[in-house]
Amino acid sequence: MTAEELQAAMDAAAAALDFEAAGKLRDRLAILRQTGEDPGDVAGLSRQQPGAMGLGTSQARVTPPDGWIKPRKPDPMTRGRNNRPGD
Repeated sequence: MTAEELQAAMDAAAAALDFEAAGKLRDRLAILRQTGEDPGDVAGLSRQQPGAMGLGTSQARVTPPDGWIKPRKPDPMTRGRNNRPGD
């Protein structure tokens, strides 16, 4: 498709309130304008999804070993309650 055909298809999709298709056509039009006549291989390219970006998203969550039990929380009333002088 040429740039004019993509622009017309994008305008028609936006007029039909199909904004998802219009967005995809907008992306194809931007790629076509940036690369010129040789668009290259864009088969595997897509926009990044929210939540899949940023620091630490490539690291898996740490899972505890089998049989591990989370320790009980300490009683908040026991801190600093000993009878020894100087503590």
